[in-house]
Amino acid sequence: MDTDAVLLEIHGPIAKVILNRPDQLNSLDVALQQALLGRLEELERNTTLRALILMAQGRAFSAGGDLAQLLAERNDGLSPADGAAKMMRELSNPLIRALKEIPLATICAVQGAAAGAGASLALSCDVVIAADDAFFLAPFLPKLGLIPDLGMTWLLARGLTRARAMGLMLMGHKLTAAEAAQWGLIWSCVARADLEQRAMEMAQEMAASPACAPIEARRALESAYAHNLVDQMEYETDRQQHLLATADFKEGAQAFLQRRKPVFLERTSPKTAT
Repeated sequence: MDTDAVLLEIHGPIAKVILNRPDQLNSLDVALQQALLGRLEELERNTTLRALILMAQGRAFSAGGDLAQLLAERNDGLSPADGAAKMMRELSNPLIRALKEIPLATICAVQGAAAGAGASLALSCDVVIAADDAFFLAPFLPKLGLIPDLGMTWLLARGLTRARAMGLMLMGHKLTAAEAAQWGLIWSCVARADLEQRAMEMAQEMAASPACAPIEARRALESAYAHNLVDQMEYETDRQQHLLATADFKEGAQAFLQRRKPVFLERTSPKTAT
């Protein structure tokens, strides 16, 4: 793993994961994807952590996939198209899954361009904040004749109305950070100078929650997308039955009654919710 490609800082219960190929606009070549996946696997094993900030060095968050690498001749006998599909199945898709499944609250702080697969990566985090110089771009269909990938079609379908999602995919227009916040695709647009500080403040707030919070929240929303109201209320009841019996609920209730801040348990395993 090229550890220089993705830097890691630990600040108490918060990890900062930093894309570090600014001269390449943090394009998602194989080396950077491998390094990022390795960092996520490393963080999942660290039970002292509660939140993760994904950010990048330089003037862009990520310019997306490395087209030169995708088109390059291969020495394994596969065509560029078959080689790209192999990379997606074995590396890119597992990377997005790892980010969606990590038992930490994830915040992405975006500056400059988040284009193509770079936008997919950013939007795969639980919460996205973007600097006022940031923009999101999905140029796949109008520029390349490809559909958005690394989960972007799934993310746009859930984050936007059908009209907004179709317009972005068919026209490939830049979506500014301010527009993305107005449309509800991201949490907020902030001044560039305040981006990192605001991400840290949000991470500190999320890190004070019970360790189960990120996975429980993700699963509850995914269940809501799939269920009608009656079935979703049954899901809620099942989860409450489980969670009401936990030590974290008892601590939270006692802290509320005693008018103090709760102190929740440390994570004891990579995945806390069942």
